[in-house]
Amino acid sequence: MTHDKDAPLREDIRLLGRLLGDTVRDQQGAAAFELIERIRQNSVRFHRDDDSAARRELEDLLDALSREQTIQVVRAFSYFSHLANIAEDQHHIRRSRAHLIAGSAPREGSLAHAIEAVLGSGTADSAALMAFFDSALVSPVLTAHPTEVQRKSILNCETVIARLLDERDRMLLTPDEAEATLEALRRAVLTLWQTRVLRTAKLSVIDEITNGLSYFDTTFLRELPRLYAALEDRLAAASPGLGGTELAPFLQVGSWIGGDRDGNPFVTAEVLDKALAMQATVVLEYYLNELHSLGSQLSMSQGLVSASDALQALAERSPDTSAHRRDEPYRRAVSGVYARLAATYRELLGTAPPRHAVASAEPYADAAALVADLDTVHHSLVANGAATLSRGRLRQLRRAAKVFGFHLAPIDLRQNSDVHERVIAELLEIACPGTDYRAQDEAGRCALLLEELATARPLASPHVKYSEESEGELAIFRSARRAHLRYGTSAIQNCIISKTDDVSDLLELAVLLKEAGLLRPLENALDVNIVPLFETIDDLENAAGVMERLFSLPIYRALLGARKHTQEVMLGYSDSNKDGGFLTSGWALYKAESELVTTFARHGVRLRLFHGRGGSVGRGGGPSYQAILAQPDGAVQGQIRLTEQGEVIGAKYGNPEVGRRNLEVLVAATLETSLRPAGDAPTPPAFVAAMQALSDAACTAYRGLVYETEGFERYFWESTVISEIAALNIGSRPASRKKSTAIEDLRAIPWVFSWSQCRVMLPGWYGFGSAVQAFLAQHPEDGLALLQRMAREWSFFATLLSNMDMVLAKSDLAIASRYADLVKDVSLREAVFGRIRAEHQSTVQVLLQITGQTELLEGNPLLKRSIRNRFPYLDPLNHVQVELLRRHREHGEDVRIRNGIHISINGIAAGLRNSG
Repeated sequence: MTHDKDAPLREDIRLLGRLLGDTVRDQQGAAAFELIERIRQNSVRFHRDDDSAARRELEDLLDALSREQTIQVVRAFSYFSHLANIAEDQHHIRRSRAHLIAGSAPREGSLAHAIEAVLGSGTADSAALMAFFDSALVSPVLTAHPTEVQRKSILNCETVIARLLDERDRMLLTPDEAEATLEALRRAVLTLWQTRVLRTAKLSVIDEITNGLSYFDTTFLRELPRLYAALEDRLAAASPGLGGTELAPFLQVGSWIGGDRDGNPFVTAEVLDKALAMQATVVLEYYLNELHSLGSQLSMSQGLVSASDALQALAERSPDTSAHRRDEPYRRAVSGVYARLAATYRELLGTAPPRHAVASAEPYADAAALVADLDTVHHSLVANGAATLSRGRLRQLRRAAKVFGFHLAPIDLRQNSDVHERVIAELLEIACPGTDYRAQDEAGRCALLLEELATARPLASPHVKYSEESEGELAIFRSARRAHLRYGTSAIQNCIISKTDDVSDLLELAVLLKEAGLLRPLENALDVNIVPLFETIDDLENAAGVMERLFSLPIYRALLGARKHTQEVMLGYSDSNKDGGFLTSGWALYKAESELVTTFARHGVRLRLFHGRGGSVGRGGGPSYQAILAQPDGAVQGQIRLTEQGEVIGAKYGNPEVGRRNLEVLVAATLETSLRPAGDAPTPPAFVAAMQALSDAACTAYRGLVYETEGFERYFWESTVISEIAALNIGSRPASRKKSTAIEDLRAIPWVFSWSQCRVMLPGWYGFGSAVQAFLAQHPEDGLALLQRMAREWSFFATLLSNMDMVLAKSDLAIASRYADLVKDVSLREAVFGRIRAEHQSTVQVLLQITGQTELLEGNPLLKRSIRNRFPYLDPLNHVQVELLRRHREHGEDVRIRNGIHISINGIAAGLRNSG
């Protein structure tokens, strides 16, 4: 008899669905429950059996809903999407544990698999492994974007439900315990039902900072040290020579929240100061709590255990003079560390910590001093036969202090190059009237900027009143300088320039950094990385040329010496996709990376790529493991950063175990990619030529629809929820960069999010069908065979197809047609949606031809199962959302209808999971 591995998942979904149904019946009445249940049954029947009668009955039921019934249906199905996600995450954890318990071979994406792959390939030994970790950097970076639709209160409810499911799964409960757990689940589901999904006020940047910090409390502060410990133990087991090795803090979590000013006027120097203080509060309180617990654990008595001279000295310096602890040197030492850290808290934050120390003490000068004291405790325990004790809470705390310091997470600063240009122009004009910086060509601008960088003389004067914009920008960099002095240089490490298109964009930032003392030309000192962000198709094509010209400047090369001759480059997935479509964006990014690898190697500069990926495939999303492995040779040189955006943060890191697994995947993929054997041969020219031909044709098709079809902009705004997303309180920045409805001005995030909501998913596939059809027409004899070979032998192309497969499986043109009906101009509706439908059909057809599948996701049964489980609950939400949009747009403002739309947006986003 075959064991049904998915049976526990279905059981959990049924259980949570039953509890939700019971809650609806109790709270809304039997009639509401019966209506929702009829809708659910018909939707499931239609999806399971393709029952046309079920579909007709479903549509009749949904069309006949009153306003009050509509809100109840939207809420019920939205909450079910959330509950299904919890059950699915729990099933992933369950299956991972089952594999480990059974002693199965390590799975792809695990550290065990990566280490085996590297050592087994023969291209790396233990020395190479340690060299990798000594200079590696793996950094997911949290960003705040207007697709994070979850309230923190909802996430808290979901955390409770996930914990209770986990207890049911792991523990053998007595009947009374099982009943108590079930009752607790019932209470948690009721609390979820009674908790408001929507925000009543627009998020502020401080709200976004608070939300981001919750993931450090939940996941990062605890799971990241455990991951380091597991990796060190795994390395020791794989190679005896690596036993006892402590890795450098190569895995770090970064943040943009509070430092990303591009298009967000609410991020000011004051907000940056607040963000840094909030982060320090979280990490210092974590350390203090851990030290309090550690002190209670290290109760060893002097007469029963030895202590090193350094430990004895640490205990003697402690202000803890209690007679009850006179013979407990470890406890007194920890008490002293606590007292010093409490003083550090007071000095950095200006307030006393929640739990006071036994007495006053001197604050730590920096986090390294704290680490040194913790190391003293560790070394004494090891030297005196108590190494086992040092491997518990102390090991986690020592690791946390090394990774998180007093700053918790490095905050990146980001601003648009246009802003830097205006500020520099004003500073130069006031210092030297008639300069007219903005009228200069590129060579003239660079000459002026290089002249400024050659002198330590400041450009800005404290006696001059500059424009509000310039004052704000200068204040940000001065705040960054203060942060370095207060929290350490790790607090702010990167300054990113959006819309970089030439060398002057980088030199402008360099001059502004000089004004704040973050760049000191006489010392060739540069305290932060200057990071260009190449976003559009044209910018990606010019990226290597810009860096070539930058590296030819002696002043800049000298400054790079202060950054270990490492240059970071950020690549934008979102805007390049909106600019040229999915296929062309992916190819432009791949070519840009390859060209950058060559350019950097020629100049002897280490390349670190920062991937600006979103959650959806249309914004560079998709499985991280495959994405990293599909990078060109040399593009991952032991260092990689990538953004974690929107609702993906909650999906990846809201559950601690899921979060640790996602962190492990990033490390494993970076290790494998960096140390994999060099390719036997470059990518075959036939592959490159075919890809270029596909890209050209796909771009023509995409731009022909999006930018060259008269009325397309109107079609988009009428057929999607973009207007309602723009009004939703889900982010601190506006949906468009300017006050217009132009596609060019729309941020890529709401662009992709809107297409996801209406189940078209256009940014993740449009243009591919046309491109392949054109290619096959030009190569009728061998074209298909070539594309099939590319899918088998080229990881870049295979990953591209896999991501498209996922997007197409989540799309539904029948549902999309209902959104198209919202377009008032019939001829425009038929023209545009007709093209979308035809392209969708063509894309699915050619994808199946190339992959050899008979249906979508045939090669990914796990995702196929996930979609099968959740889509019967998504379809009613889409149908009701269309009806609510129609009522809202025809009958004007009605708060309940508007709230219903916003709840449906929340539910659909939860059901699709990676939609923004």
